[in-house]
Amino acid sequence: MAEQFDVVVIGAGPAGYHAAIRAAQLGLKTACIDAALGKDGKPALGGTCLRVGCIPSKALLDSSRQFWNMGHIFGDHGISFKDAKMDVEAMVGRKDKIVKQFTGGIAMLFKANKVAAYYGFGELQPGNVVKVTQHDGSIVELKGTNVIIAAGSDSIELPFAKFDGDTIVDNVGGLDFTEVPARLAVIGAGVIGLELGSVWKRLGAEVTILEALPTFLAAADAEVGKVAAKEFKKQGLDIRLGAKVSKAEVTGKGKKKEVALTYTDAEGEKSLVVDKLLVAVGRRAATKGLLAEGTGVKVNERGQIEVDDHCHTGVNGVWAVGDCVRGPMLAHKGFEEGIAVAELIAGLPGHVNMDTIPWVIYTEPELAWVGKTEEQLKAEGIPYKAGSFPFAANGRAVAMIEPAGFVKVLAHAETDRILGMHLVGANVSELVHEGVLTMEFSGSADDLARICHAHPSLSEVVHDAAMAVSKRAIHKAN
Repeated sequence: MAEQFDVVVIGAGPAGYHAAIRAAQLGLKTACIDAALGKDGKPALGGTCLRVGCIPSKALLDSSRQFWNMGHIFGDHGISFKDAKMDVEAMVGRKDKIVKQFTGGIAMLFKANKVAAYYGFGELQPGNVVKVTQHDGSIVELKGTNVIIAAGSDSIELPFAKFDGDTIVDNVGGLDFTEVPARLAVIGAGVIGLELGSVWKRLGAEVTILEALPTFLAAADAEVGKVAAKEFKKQGLDIRLGAKVSKAEVTGKGKKKEVALTYTDAEGEKSLVVDKLLVAVGRRAATKGLLAEGTGVKVNERGQIEVDDHCHTGVNGVWAVGDCVRGPMLAHKGFEEGIAVAELIAGLPGHVNMDTIPWVIYTEPELAWVGKTEEQLKAEGIPYKAGSFPFAANGRAVAMIEPAGFVKVLAHAETDRILGMHLVGANVSELVHEGVLTMEFSGSADDLARICHAHPSLSEVVHDAAMAVSKRAIHKAN
């Protein structure tokens, strides 16, 4: 007989573990099911984000940035050294320790909040029963008054470039190279491709990024993308746009393995030979094998579970959150959805504002944005005014030797309400939240311009950009 719970969560990634912990905090008897195993073969909570995504990639980005700075920036600070070397094994080992710390931390939080953890694959049955096939082959059944599906997403595999975990890899393999590849190709100039491409470029790899679209970072503000592309080119990243890959053939054996790529761009068919290939063309909802016949839960043509604005599937007591539903595949979007659904189940208000979800790419410089781009505002016929300010005119940025980039604030031409903020530069992953907060409170550019910012700080660039909207920036000619 199935054990009864108030809430059963399928998936312990960002959306799932937030939902489970919040439900338990609200006094609901909660279970959470997760199938992932760590490198040591033991259960590892936290989903793609903690195990092979957000957290480990930031660890490698930071390590590689320190190494890059030694050879490119430290000299300007008057710091000298000889023969700097990177121990890749130690770097990856540090990343693994951080991952283990945080996955173990979630297990501790589950225990502290009395969330019952089940390790295995969950399948939703009719009647809100979840069948869990545990790693030892045994099966248990859990019945939830409410079931929250938080199954996450998987890397998209190209039919002509199957992952082998060694020569052709996804983000998982891209985090675990045992040495710096001499030549690395990346298919896809999105978040994963740019971040991991940057890691290995900083450590000495020759990196070529092949992007099928003719526009660089089409989702970002065009001006942000232009500045970012210029900075990446300075760093030696070879980004080729309009390059559609059609073939990837692995040749050789052992350390002599190579990947021969065939792609087509505006000039015709071309070839490229590399040592490693990272495929980063996006992710798809991990819903395969998740739903038994007769549940009533609908899945769209993209494999996503269909939900309403409150993440309800239309089936009584069944909800879905995170990467397996509509909206951006971002961990923090999943966080908020998981919490919102837990609160809705408990009879509290719960809502996620999709218009104020920030986007960040943790390259050097960082890119971040929230709200609409200039291109979107023009296409939608929304009257707006813009104000921007460069980091090159900011004392703190110049003192840090990180003068690249700018902040742009977009406000409605009539109401002055902020419609978007777009940033490229040092630490903009932190600064973007000034825009998020102002937009959440329906604030204006004038509101932001009248808030005192500490001097000297990078945040002053946000302040100056907001002042520039009404052409009253002090530190630039308006």
